[in-house]
Amino acid sequence: MAENNTGHIYTVSKLTRKIKTLLEESFPFIWVTGEISNYATPASGHSYFTLKDSGAVISAVMFKNQKRNLKFEPENGMKIFGLARISLYEPRGSYQLIFEHLEPDGTGSLQVAFEQLKNNLASKGMFDEKHKKQIPFLPSKVCIVTSKTGAAIHDIVTIAKRRFPNCCLEILAVKVQGESADIEICDAIDYANLNSRADLIIIARGGGSLEDLAAFNSENVANAVFESEIPIISGVGHETDFTIADFVSDLRAPTPSAAAELAFPDKTGLQSMILKYQVQMQSLMQIKLNSSKVELSNLKTRLKTPVGMIYDARLKLEDLQERLFNTMNHHIQNQKEKLSHFTDVLYARKPESKINEFRQTVNILTQTLNHSFISRVQLKKAMLERLQTKLVTLNPESVLERGYSISRILPSRQVIKSAGDVNKHDKIQVILSQGELTARVEKTNGQKKNI
Repeated sequence: MAENNTGHIYTVSKLTRKIKTLLEESFPFIWVTGEISNYATPASGHSYFTLKDSGAVISAVMFKNQKRNLKFEPENGMKIFGLARISLYEPRGSYQLIFEHLEPDGTGSLQVAFEQLKNNLASKGMFDEKHKKQIPFLPSKVCIVTSKTGAAIHDIVTIAKRRFPNCCLEILAVKVQGESADIEICDAIDYANLNSRADLIIIARGGGSLEDLAAFNSENVANAVFESEIPIISGVGHETDFTIADFVSDLRAPTPSAAAELAFPDKTGLQSMILKYQVQMQSLMQIKLNSSKVELSNLKTRLKTPVGMIYDARLKLEDLQERLFNTMNHHIQNQKEKLSHFTDVLYARKPESKINEFRQTVNILTQTLNHSFISRVQLKKAMLERLQTKLVTLNPESVLERGYSISRILPSRQVIKSAGDVNKHDKIQVILSQGELTARVEKTNGQKKNI
């Protein structure tokens, strides 16, 4: 075995360990920037990814304990910079970066976290108008979730006293920034829903940086606002500040003072409006009352008393009764006159005389009909006898009995009327009074023979 110049031979394990020591001692902590790819977080909670630029790629990992301090969620394609240490994994001889801290490159982590959470909640529909509850017009009790020492509570209480001092206020003091501020805000919202019997909740704080408003940009507060059964007005920051709580709440006010203006109606204005409506209502009622009085007076003049109506009805009934009697009497008299006239006519035309007259007419007509019928029958009988005689005379059988015969050409059976109808040697049939003959023509001539 050949030896190297130093005379020392390394095993793979020793060489790897040597390189690991050199790397970790030479680069204990370094700042690295690059683009994330192949980002994955298995069940262990550790995140494994690749950090790359245009010329190289290096493996990286961030353990679960370090990830708890991140304000955003790393994603593929995101450019970051972070503090890391180099470590070499001896079994494979590969090195990787172990990150202790990450920041988005170019944009603050809080802003990235804000946009990520906003997009995530929007995709779940938590900002949709269909989930917004109606803000009560005249709340009897309002819970104010804010810091007890900030200017926001002073502004809200001042405006509430000025606009509507009758409303009951319950202040739920919480931390509005710093560690566990979001938890206190969530607990206050839950308490208001469970115990306060309030009609409205106002969550408020003054303006500040994105870091100061971080509690109102947490997912916990967003869920608490969304799940609240009591309507919530969000008045966080200045007019240009927008928080996640603003998007989820039922109504967003640009400032705490504006939230108070929206929550509490102006009592003076309401009283003026009520007074105005009262005057209008009284005026309209007076007009309506006067109109009704006039209408009632008109109806009274048109309305008759029951006694008068009965009297008028009685007069009308008597008049109708008299007209009915007159009409009946007139009709009866008319019918009597008609009956008398028809009686006279009937007596003038006695049925007995008419019957005798009709009987004589019937007898005459019967005799005439009988004579005419007998004469017509005798005439028809004589005519029938003449026709029978003529028929007997013209009967061919009678002619044959007198010695005549009928000749026909065979086989066509055409009756021979002239000698010219047959030819020599034609076969003919001769029909006699008794029987018939079949003969053949020997000679013909065209002259008639006198028999």
